[in-house]
Amino acid sequence: MDAQKLEHFRSLLINQLRQYTEQIRTDQAAALELYDDGVKDSVDLSVQDLNKEIALRLGERSSQVVADIDQALLRIKEGRYGICARCSQPIDERRLEALPTARYDAACQAAIESANGEEDFSTL
Repeated sequence: MDAQKLEHFRSLLINQLRQYTEQIRTDQAAALELYDDGVKDSVDLSVQDLNKEIALRLGERSSQVVADIDQALLRIKEGRYGICARCSQPIDERRLEALPTARYDAACQAAIESANGEEDFSTL
């Protein structure tokens, strides 16, 4: 992949990193606000606990996306970006445009998902 395309994907990844970092901060602030709002009713406490759990799970998902972005940026730095981690073939640029953190080409991704029985979930 040429330097101009690598810079394009690096910019995409950095923009995504900024967005997710801000989202994590927002989610953490929301979770802290839910921590203690003086609610004493058991139903309200249950709803509060559920809201906290949802906020924490959203934060975990965003944190995983940030880790994936960091890994993609590292692959750019090391010269491995756009190369399938499984078969070492180039990843189609259309796939990278849609999913800049992709580690596998479409064929290897499908094989991984099929082997894991996760046909509906992406493993990036």
